[in-house]
Amino acid sequence: MVADLSRQAIVDAVREVLIQTLALSPQAREMSEATPLFGALPELDSMGVVLVLTALEDRFDLVLNDDDIDAQWFDTLGSLVDAIQERLSR
Repeated sequence: MVADLSRQAIVDAVREVLIQTLALSPQAREMSEATPLFGALPELDSMGVVLVLTALEDRFDLVLNDDDIDAQWFDTLGSLVDAIQERLSR
């Protein structure tokens, strides 16, 4: 079940979604939870955010409401993982 994933499994899955969706270089696999996202990754523009959110919904079988989404989700890889993990625990 998706809700039973470990934090590391969620980190790995979110990292992979970012790499695949934004066509990031193989070096992106080294991203840690402290890695900045929005403003640091040129590929993560407003359209990139929409694509990543859609891919995360598909990957984790979630429905993310516009009212729930916060710009702070995209501060770092860890903050994005926190947001996804919180939704999975609901």
